Amino acid sequence: MTTPDWHPPAASGPLDATVTLPGSKSLTNRFLVLAALASETSRLRRPLRSRDTELMARALRGLGAGIDDATSSANALADPDWIITPATLRGGGDIDCGLAGTVMRFLPPVAALCDGPVRFDGDERSRVRPMAAILQALRDLGVSIEDEGRGTLPFVVQGAGSVRGGTVVLDASASSQFVSALLLAAPRSEEGITVVHDGEPLPSLPHIEMTVEALRDAGAEVDDSEPNTWRVEPGELLPLDVTVEPDLSNAAPFLAAAAVTNGTVRVPDWPQHTTQAGDRIRDILDQMGADVTLDGQALTVSGDGPPSGIDIDLHDAAELTPVVAALAACAEGPSIIRGVAHIRGHETDRITALSRELTAFGVAVTEREDGLRIDPAPLRPATFHTYSDHRMVMAGALLSLVAPGSIIEDPGTVAKTLPGFLGLWESMLGTTAG
Repeated sequence: MTTPDWHPPAASGPLDATVTLPGSKSLTNRFLVLAALASETSRLRRPLRSRDTELMARALRGLGAGIDDATSSANALADPDWIITPATLRGGGDIDCGLAGTVMRFLPPVAALCDGPVRFDGDERSRVRPMAAILQALRDLGVSIEDEGRGTLPFVVQGAGSVRGGTVVLDASASSQFVSALLLAAPRSEEGITVVHDGEPLPSLPHIEMTVEALRDAGAEVDDSEPNTWRVEPGELLPLDVTVEPDLSNAAPFLAAAAVTNGTVRVPDWPQHTTQAGDRIRDILDQMGADVTLDGQALTVSGDGPPSGIDIDLHDAAELTPVVAALAACAEGPSIIRGVAHIRGHETDRITALSRELTAFGVAVTEREDGLRIDPAPLRPATFHTYSDHRMVMAGALLSLVAPGSIIEDPGTVAKTLPGFLGLWESMLGTTAG
């Protein structure tokens, strides 16, 4: 169901704003899975509450986990913590994946541990997202799956109550989530699981590093010393009590707004060390001419003249592509974004979608097999179509700062990862310097 068009307000001057963001979707969903498989009750503090994380929580409840709200002792006004009671791993139900790659990919290995069949389906667009590699990997581990040969949703995992484990070789070049999915459930297998990637270079490698770190937080023994190979030993997962970091990819459009308006935007609680791929936005903005400072309190970005063009490989941080492309459209000089062929299989074909929408704003765009060449031109107002893709909403909002009077179609799709985006954006634009 689409939402009414959004007419983003224009900035009345250089921004001077502090934007506090909720937790990381990627971390929240990894912690939810591990907590559901743990030996005792866990607590997630400051989890992200969005469509993707609520879908994950609902799915895990369906598999037998208890996931309940608890008011945070640190901040009673914040979203409730989540208390997770380990799952009994029962089958016989349905899982709605929506458009959440983490749900459709992380949970089939968990469903294989259940005591009966589990059916997976989702939004119409989800039925064309790549799934064949993870389904075949599970079959290679002895799991029975019914998908009528499609290699996509919908499918049924025939849970047998246990998975022996062993070594599995797969091509995960379409999504690093295939590797993460197998690793997250591996401690509950009888023999542990060794995952070997055999194919083109893995996309978004930091997301696998995030999975490995989360597993180690839960007491799992993981060997990632050999390139493209991960070994997880069988064993009990410890309960978690963790505070989820802010979502750094969701911070990207707000920080980029500082560069576009020659203003200043601060994001509190930016971690000094993180496995989030979104942390790369710091280096990108620095390369494009912004003043970037990270101290113990916040990340601060200040614009210093028009952004410069950039030639950048975003293979390991492809989720930043829509915002970086919009920023490049506002820059002086051409930009090239490369290494992101795999984002054609995300919520939409992001390369083609960005090419089409930037062109509508007057930008000269050349679509490449693995990215885009962007030659800026004076931007004209346009209607920005979002293709049920949350990152496209963020890109359109950034373009609207330079092309006031623009319209964002179906902005509500941003609730996939940041339900409060529109309010945060409008609040930021209400705070200007001087």
